[in-house]
Amino acid sequence: MSSPKHEKGLARVRYTAVFIGLAAAFAILTVWNINTGSVHISVGNIARIIFLRAGDETEFGIVWKLRLPRIIAAAVLGGGLALSGFLMQTFFGNPIAGPFVLGISSGSKLFVAIVMIVLLRFVNYVTSWMMVLAAFAGALIAMGFVLLAARSIKQMSMLLVAGIMISYICSAITEFLITFAKDSDIVNLHGWSQGRFSGTTWADVRFFVIVVLVCFVLVFLMSKPISAYQMGESYAQSMGVNVKRFRILLILMSSLLAGCVTAFAGPISFVGIAVPHLIKMLLKTAKPILVIPASFLGGGVFCLFCDYIARTAFAPVELSISTVTALFGAPVVIAMLIRRNGAKS
Repeated sequence: MSSPKHEKGLARVRYTAVFIGLAAAFAILTVWNINTGSVHISVGNIARIIFLRAGDETEFGIVWKLRLPRIIAAAVLGGGLALSGFLMQTFFGNPIAGPFVLGISSGSKLFVAIVMIVLLRFVNYVTSWMMVLAAFAGALIAMGFVLLAARSIKQMSMLLVAGIMISYICSAITEFLITFAKDSDIVNLHGWSQGRFSGTTWADVRFFVIVVLVCFVLVFLMSKPISAYQMGESYAQSMGVNVKRFRILLILMSSLLAGCVTAFAGPISFVGIAVPHLIKMLLKTAKPILVIPASFLGGGVFCLFCDYIARTAFAPVELSISTVTALFGAPVVIAMLIRRNGAKS
């Protein structure tokens, strides 16, 4: 029988290996995504363009104006989405809770559609702040309906059904708005609603990087109360956690992250559920101080990989990012549900 000290040593080795593996995968996928496309750019030229701001003018434009903003969007927004899923799973104590499955992303989509279709008739342009605030408001309202359902629904499967119904209602209202929209607005909304990282500008990058990283830091600072909350509300209260205020913070952080991702990349499926589950499985722990940064990094890696598949699988035709994330994320969720049901029986 191994001693507690030996087990702690093995756990540290496992944690270190997971973070090193994620960091290595992130670095490889970043270079891979910059390197791959209709125009092949060598690794040496990539390094020269990024670090020395020198090189062929065409390659420089491709890297700085097209590929690099898209890669940052996939990494940061993917991490934010995974973090949002982790917060929702913590709040509900439910492993299938996530912004897409519970209809939070659909609520954001509805309010962004209102801005893109209705507001543009009265103003000349929509700012990033307007998009994020609209998506945040939609996420909060959808979360409110989920909370009302969760008060009377205790079964995991029924909470999932409630989330799907909220998603359908938001989608129905969105489709109603589209009926009266201009053709150009319909095209823009359809392209955005499929989920995509393409078309990201440096102005977008500066905005969502600030929002997501501030949320990440705040959530990381909440690691200790989150850990206490995972043990139950009574235990958290005994540890000095103001549970009511803490739950409000969880809702605000998860909704802001989900809303920010939806505003800039559209609704993206299964990242918020699958990534935190995979991270916990790799780490073999649910300690927030480890799971929070690992989920953020894992979400970035997952979305970088899926975006690479979306760009290259049927090039020059590009798949929507949600198609690919669902393809890889849905089996993880199914396996998780089967495993939980098997454990219960």
